[in-house]
Amino acid sequence: MLSFYGYFFTTINYLVTFSTVLPDEREFQHAAKMNNLETMEKLLTKNVNINAVNILRRTALHFAVAGNHISTVDFLLHHKARVDIADKHGLMAIHLAAWSGNLDIMRMLVKAGADQKAKNQEGMNVLHFAALNNNVEIVNYLLQELQLKDLNKPDEKGKRAFLLAAEKGHVEMINTLTSFKLFTSEKDKEGNTALHLAAKNGHSEVLEVLQNQWEEIDELNQHNSNALHIATQNGHTSLVTFLICKNINLQNSPLHLAIVNNHLPIVNSLLEANHDINALNQRRQTALHLTADLGNVELVELLLKAGCDLKIADKQGKTALAVASRSNHALIVDMIIKAERYYTMKQERLENSVDEPDFILSFKQDHSTQTKQIRSCLWNLAYNQLKPQEWKKLALFWKFTDEQIKAIEEQWTGKKSYKEHGHRMLLIWLHGILLAHQNPVKHIYEDLVNVGFQQVAENIRAERSAEMDSRKCAIS
Repeated sequence: MLSFYGYFFTTINYLVTFSTVLPDEREFQHAAKMNNLETMEKLLTKNVNINAVNILRRTALHFAVAGNHISTVDFLLHHKARVDIADKHGLMAIHLAAWSGNLDIMRMLVKAGADQKAKNQEGMNVLHFAALNNNVEIVNYLLQELQLKDLNKPDEKGKRAFLLAAEKGHVEMINTLTSFKLFTSEKDKEGNTALHLAAKNGHSEVLEVLQNQWEEIDELNQHNSNALHIATQNGHTSLVTFLICKNINLQNSPLHLAIVNNHLPIVNSLLEANHDINALNQRRQTALHLTADLGNVELVELLLKAGCDLKIADKQGKTALAVASRSNHALIVDMIIKAERYYTMKQERLENSVDEPDFILSFKQDHSTQTKQIRSCLWNLAYNQLKPQEWKKLALFWKFTDEQIKAIEEQWTGKKSYKEHGHRMLLIWLHGILLAHQNPVKHIYEDLVNVGFQQVAENIRAERSAEMDSRKCAIS
């Protein structure tokens, strides 16, 4: 909602340009806004209209109440200022008093006969305004002294004061309204409960208070979202963690929502809370399917390192690898193939009781200086020495699956695409060799010979020897 001070204190230039009031009346209203009693008294001697309205139908009393000017309000009321004038938006002085939280002014207006049940155009009464701005003193006065519990009605959006307090994160107001038995699980016109509204704005303290009294914390609104979904969509990490700890229903996976909204911290929180990383949405897609389709490298890396199931197929029968390939995300394709090969190798090591070496696991592209020379060698192999289809022979020798080869080939850039395909395959192979702590130079030579590429292997050995000789000369 628009700030009330900005809402009521329109600039003087605006009033001068568009006002319907006379010059003395305009000056009188400005004096009320500035709490200038001396000027107001002088203008009253000129028979100024104390109840004159400007273009927005605001009177001097509106400005005085909005500014919390007790002496000016008292002056105006003693000179018979009307308390029943509503501005262009249906706002009366009593609404402004409830918003600003000045109990003295509120008492003065009530004593002067202000309509305590008046509503603005949005159906909001004084209880709504007090709850909206956490004015507990005003609420106590309305409900305890004036016994106006019938103010507890929904506004035009279906929100009672309790829902507004939750939406704004006012814990003290929540507790106050609850003490008056005005706690409600009712929904607004969009199907939102106080839980949904608090979650939308990330109000963790309100959620903690509410969940102790809520029977169905996973209740859905009209958009089929519960509090956890809403907190996830809006990126409220701590609130997501809190709701997960409360075992809120995870049937409609918030992980999918976090992925779609690119909330990396939320994804981390969900995974740390042991949320089902392989949960399926209505299309039987996992979080990895969505991320692969979006091409988000950071999120793919996170999911792959967390050990998501790479074999799950969606309703169309496509794995995440096939989805990434279809979406032309070559980097994601290569990352998923690296992960498939790594986890296959890891399983074989476990079955053979081989200890897993220590390393920092990553499936991203390798740009390290330590592997620069071998990567340069593999680039030369792919672009200058291997003929069309020969990279596939190597791939099959290294146990690349048909699906993996097909996914690499999907990115077609022309007749010489095989060079790029071969280079990507070689870098994927290098990733596995390095994770296994094996010597890539030794392996590439031996494997080329075994596949029948004797001459290519000798060329690489010659290049390697030339490099070593050049390095020795540089050192000497």
